[in-house]
Amino acid sequence: MINNQVEQINTKLFDSDIIDFAQYFQVVKRFAWRILGLAFFLTLLVALIVLSLTPQFNAKVSILIEAEQTNVLSIEEVYGLDSSRKEYFETQYQILRSRQIAERVVERMQLQDTEYFDKDVIEENQGAIVSFVEGTKELLKSSLPFLPQQIIQERTEEQLLDARKAFAVSLLMRSTVVTPLKNTQVVEVSIETPNAKLSADIANEMADVYIENYLVAKLEMTEKATKWLNESLQGLRTKLDEAEKRLSDFDEAEQLVNVDGVVGLASDELQQLSDQLIDAQVLLNQNQAIYEQVNRQGLSIAELAAVPEVLNHPSVQSVKREEILAQSRVSELQEVYGPKHPIMIAATAEFNSIQNSIREQITNLVSGITNEYRSTEAKVRALQRDVTRARADFRTLSNLESRRKALQRDVDINQQLYDSFFTRLKETDQLSGFESAHARVLDSAKPPFTPSKPRKGLIVGVAFVASIGLGVFLALFLEALNNGIRSVDDVERKLSQRMLGIIPWQPHDKKESLALRHYFDPNHHMFSESVRTLRTSLQLLNIEKPSQTILVTSSVPKEGKSTVSINLAFAMGQLAKVILVDTDLRKPSISKQFGLPGFQPGLANIISGSHTLDECVVFDQASNVYVLSAGTLPPNPQELLASEKFGLLMKELKATYSYIVVDSAPTQAVSDAIVVSKHCDSLVYVVKADSTSNKLIKNGLSRFIEIGHRIDGVVLNQVDIKKARRSGEYAGFYDQYGYNSYQADDQKN
Repeated sequence: MINNQVEQINTKLFDSDIIDFAQYFQVVKRFAWRILGLAFFLTLLVALIVLSLTPQFNAKVSILIEAEQTNVLSIEEVYGLDSSRKEYFETQYQILRSRQIAERVVERMQLQDTEYFDKDVIEENQGAIVSFVEGTKELLKSSLPFLPQQIIQERTEEQLLDARKAFAVSLLMRSTVVTPLKNTQVVEVSIETPNAKLSADIANEMADVYIENYLVAKLEMTEKATKWLNESLQGLRTKLDEAEKRLSDFDEAEQLVNVDGVVGLASDELQQLSDQLIDAQVLLNQNQAIYEQVNRQGLSIAELAAVPEVLNHPSVQSVKREEILAQSRVSELQEVYGPKHPIMIAATAEFNSIQNSIREQITNLVSGITNEYRSTEAKVRALQRDVTRARADFRTLSNLESRRKALQRDVDINQQLYDSFFTRLKETDQLSGFESAHARVLDSAKPPFTPSKPRKGLIVGVAFVASIGLGVFLALFLEALNNGIRSVDDVERKLSQRMLGIIPWQPHDKKESLALRHYFDPNHHMFSESVRTLRTSLQLLNIEKPSQTILVTSSVPKEGKSTVSINLAFAMGQLAKVILVDTDLRKPSISKQFGLPGFQPGLANIISGSHTLDECVVFDQASNVYVLSAGTLPPNPQELLASEKFGLLMKELKATYSYIVVDSAPTQAVSDAIVVSKHCDSLVYVVKADSTSNKLIKNGLSRFIEIGHRIDGVVLNQVDIKKARRSGEYAGFYDQYGYNSYQADDQKN
């Protein structure tokens, strides 16, 4: 439902594509005094509240946090601290905001005993609103037993003191603001309290506590590191002793003196034997091939002599050369001597001796090859046994060396660890006597001369501007909520009708109608002129074909249509013969206003045939207007108005009178006005200013439009002149009225 209302308001405020700032200005102008009144009231209220607030003084101390400290030793390595990282500075900011720092400041300055941090004093001086809220909470809790009840327990003096300190710590933490300056290592710590000197003292004390807190923490870290190093050093000493004992026991058990040298000798021996074995195996392979060739079965001496290894032997080659020479000599002698010649016999004997020598050499060579093969084979077997033994000895020594190296490595590692921890322990002992601060105070806090808040001038100024804005918003909001018609623009924009005239509101008793002769009162020129303006608008509107019959109606009762009808008839009566006809046969008011008796016959009597027209028409001498009242109220008024007799009566009246002003019933209640309008030339629709909903007015107008009757325009009745003058609305009408009224006053003077 609320959303629908908001949508309607937005639709009204922005019902066109172009925002009419002039309209908004007029709305603000109309509500100007109320907006200013609201602004002054709210501003005064805010000013009183601001004046009642306790001034707060803000003191700042600047602290420079070193990114890289002058450390004698690197104890931070033990804890993994890195002062060059961004996280380091963020950590320092959080330390400054921490409860630990606040607790130390409260403890050292005993802030719980000062009036600004004393829990009891603050609770006694708390505002009335807070007291009311707390009292309401306690009352609800006591009245509603199902709510969790707070059990009141008696506390000791120590507990009460702890509670006061905790309250002071919480209040101090809320009063502390840590602000790092961009692109610097400087941080500002601000303390805000009602006392300027106290704010500065707390800020300076907090800076000192922060720096001391680091030194204390570093000292504690050093002490913990020393303790841990001592404990670790004892364990490492035990491990080192055990490792050295295992190494000594191993050397003793294995009777090792210089295992590295022994292993080196064994390695060299193995290498030499391996080389000899390889050479012997190569030689054995060669001898084996020769041995196999010369020891094949069935080989003759000549075949053995053809074996390359035998043939190429030096001794065989030497005998072979002698054999060739002897054979050549025998061949030469054979040509000279006979076989039995002594020279020939000697040469032959020598040749045979050489051949025997060759056979003997070959036989010896074969025997030597066999012996050499056997000897090489034996040598290879011996070398193989020596290599196998050397390898076993080398493996044994290598195993011993590996085991000893493992034991030695264990000793070395433990020795290194022990030396490192021992060195670190000595460094830590030295560090305990030298502590460097990681931060220093750049600018100490000074007691401020002026309070930081409340900024009274700014708050009052902002309150005034905000109040003006709120007033403007409320004015536009109320304007959007208003469904009434109050201006010419509303008539044209909301009703799509022309404005015929404006009837100003006249002071009178609201329970009574406006005085009948008010139009003729010289003291009310504005009212009279407004009626004349309405008369002129009707005449000018139908200048080619003047309207003789004018119907006056409205949407709902109490809009002043009868008053408009009467005074319009008075205005017409000053120019021509006019009759005022009351067609409201349900709640007539014309006869009462003219003071006619209740039995006075009228329109209903004429239509019903009980009286004639002359018997019913009354002439008002003072206004020169004829009056035809409603007469006796019939049970079927709409049937009478829709009858043919009413139409004949209207024709008769038109033939007799120059103008006929017809006062009809409201359109929203009944349809009598629609029936009567068929016999009228003009239709004047009366709207009470800033009262009747435009939906009701549109509904009434639409009923005439549906039957095709022309609506001459709207008369805005009971307009508040003072409001109109202040807002500038109806300027075209009121300028003329004001001019005439001033002119009349001049004539009186």
